[in-house]
Amino acid sequence: MSFNIALTGLAAAQKDLDVTANNIANVNTTGFKESRAEFADVYAASVFSSAKTKAGDGAQTTMVAQQFHQGSLKFTQNSLDLAITGDGYFAMSEEFGSQDYTYTRAGAFKLNKDNFIVDAQGNFLQGFPVDPSTGDTTSVSLSTSTALQIPDASGSPRATSTIYNSFNVDSREQTPSIPFDPTQSASYNSSTSTTVYDSLGEPHVMQLFFRKSAANTWQVFGTMDGTQFTPGGAAGTGPITTFTFNASGLPSAPITGGGTTFDPLTLTGPGAGLTSLLTNGATFPNDITMNWRDEANTTNKLPTQYASRFEVKALEQDGATVGRLSSIDIGSDGKIIAAYSNGDSTYLGQVAMVRFSNSQGLSPVGNTAWKKSLTSGEPIAGEPGSGTLGSINSSSLEQSNVNLTNELVDLISAQRNFQANSRALEVNSTLQQNILQIR
Repeated sequence: MSFNIALTGLAAAQKDLDVTANNIANVNTTGFKESRAEFADVYAASVFSSAKTKAGDGAQTTMVAQQFHQGSLKFTQNSLDLAITGDGYFAMSEEFGSQDYTYTRAGAFKLNKDNFIVDAQGNFLQGFPVDPSTGDTTSVSLSTSTALQIPDASGSPRATSTIYNSFNVDSREQTPSIPFDPTQSASYNSSTSTTVYDSLGEPHVMQLFFRKSAANTWQVFGTMDGTQFTPGGAAGTGPITTFTFNASGLPSAPITGGGTTFDPLTLTGPGAGLTSLLTNGATFPNDITMNWRDEANTTNKLPTQYASRFEVKALEQDGATVGRLSSIDIGSDGKIIAAYSNGDSTYLGQVAMVRFSNSQGLSPVGNTAWKKSLTSGEPIAGEPGSGTLGSINSSSLEQSNVNLTNELVDLISAQRNFQANSRALEVNSTLQQNILQIR
């Protein structure tokens, strides 16, 4: 009997050595979770045996339990390297569109030939669909998740539809003595310009000229690419609007509804409007609204007429030329934002995260990945940072949670245990040999 007991001890010590050796081997494996060998004694007795004198039947391995505590973070220069701080796993699929998921915390991702985000084995990182403009997630169900892809095409152009322009004109200026002529600086007092974009993304210079016509009254003329236009947008002469300031230098007309700034000026874009000035086959698909303020309607950036030099307080427009992909940023909420060289940015998706009721019940499948099992429970998907799910750190990797010092101590302990059980076998063999030699 003692021979069999020592054998179970040897098997348990060997299992302990195997688990410890595996932990040490993966001390530098990204996202690896250490394991712990757990043992229990073996005891068997019949109803007729005496429990008081029963010695036991040895030891057995009950479980190799994975330990899912947080590993330390290692920061990198790759924005596609992702680490999870807190609970949760990345969902991966082996094939595009497959619902057979594996789960991992190893976030060393890269792009494949089709610009999909994949791991070293080519598995696709899953993400939730989002609104490209706002980033709002439309669904957090794992069944609606898709493989995340980074576009390699240029960003589409956007025609200008809104301009914000605010200024201070100098009240000390005199009325020019000659009629307005955009080529004669003596015919106007001040000017400013902005770039507007047509439907093809081609830029055009829109210039505004301010000419004092009377005390507290200013005429505004406009040209696009040097051609003077009317309020209707077509080529023609004459002011596009006239401003009047009060004695305090603040706007007084045209103002409707008790506003604090001049009424917006609508420049006709399509048809016979500004489009008629184009020669490249493009259009201005919408009217262009000229707002005489900044976009936030800031009080101290409204148009004024003070005894101070001409000043442009705000000058913005919402058009954009063709843009090239310049950078990718992934926030702590998992939202992927693409930035383009034309200043545009768009949301591409949101990294899907999954949690389990019992992480220790997950079944390891290799490559630092797991699959669900009956004891792990069903995967519960959600947005990073919501509920008990952790947040995402871009440009970082979660290192193995193995403590090498502890593993080396455990290795020594397991070795001593193995030696002790081997000694028990040797003693048992000696005793049996002595019995066989009795005559």
